[in-house]
Amino acid sequence: MGTFNRLHLIRQVDLFTLRLFLSAIEEQQIGRAAIRENIAASTATKRIQILEEIAGIQLLERGPKGVVPTPAGAVLARCARQIFDSLEDMRSEIASFTDGVRGDLAIASARTIFVPFLARELGDFSREYPDVDLSVHDIENADIPQHVAHGEADIGVFAVTRDLDLDGVDVTPYREDRLVALVPRNHLLSERSTVTFEDLLPENMIAVASLLPDFHAAARGIGQTFEPGFTVRSAGVAMSLVRAGLGVSVQPECLVTREALNSVAAVELAEPWAVRKIDIAVAHGRTPSPAARELIRQLLDRPREDYQPMSYF
Repeated sequence: MGTFNRLHLIRQVDLFTLRLFLSAIEEQQIGRAAIRENIAASTATKRIQILEEIAGIQLLERGPKGVVPTPAGAVLARCARQIFDSLEDMRSEIASFTDGVRGDLAIASARTIFVPFLARELGDFSREYPDVDLSVHDIENADIPQHVAHGEADIGVFAVTRDLDLDGVDVTPYREDRLVALVPRNHLLSERSTVTFEDLLPENMIAVASLLPDFHAAARGIGQTFEPGFTVRSAGVAMSLVRAGLGVSVQPECLVTREALNSVAAVELAEPWAVRKIDIAVAHGRTPSPAARELIRQLLDRPREDYQPMSYF
């Protein structure tokens, strides 16, 4: 690596890369930081490598279970947080000169989207627009579009699955993540780099109800039928059953925490339908409120890159 050059750092490092670096430290995995910031894992790795080249020193220690900051990385993280704190102070002071956006805003989504994505976005939005009263509707994924169509929520964020009723809503692509197979650590499939749905069929499948239409369609596509060993509503319940050795499951990789990987293995699901598309819905023919428009703008104001599976190392 080169030597530290202050002017080079100022000219070359963007705020997004600094935020990505902080996310990698907080998530302890570059792959999960990439999911959090909605960019490809390879792009996240490259950005951090370039950051280290600019700094002229290694900033992250890489290990089989993730990453931790080096002493130099800890210094950069502290300074980066101070930069973002100053930006927040600037935003607050500038906002005091404007009337801002006001009103009520209802958002409908499912836990598998709220937890990894929307919670942080809504926190940022609430600080940006303190005069907007947010209400959150945590409902089943399949019910979200009609919840919006019937006027029970201003915005819906949902995972695209088979047989969804999209009548009465307009949709906009928001982001993507990937479904992965979860198996106990001592399972034969845990040694595989990829598995197919056909590989999982002989196993005791623990199915989250929202994914059942996709599973049935995938089974029909290979001339078989799908009979789950367990059907549950919660991804967390499915995870606990896998941990207990009661079967295998399929879940969005954004829900697979570093802690979970101590007891289960996440294996790439090599199926075209394993890329989970997440869309934003608003009521058809109804002009979104200023608050709704600002939230949608914020959700879409992220780097849009081709999705690549994350690395668990």
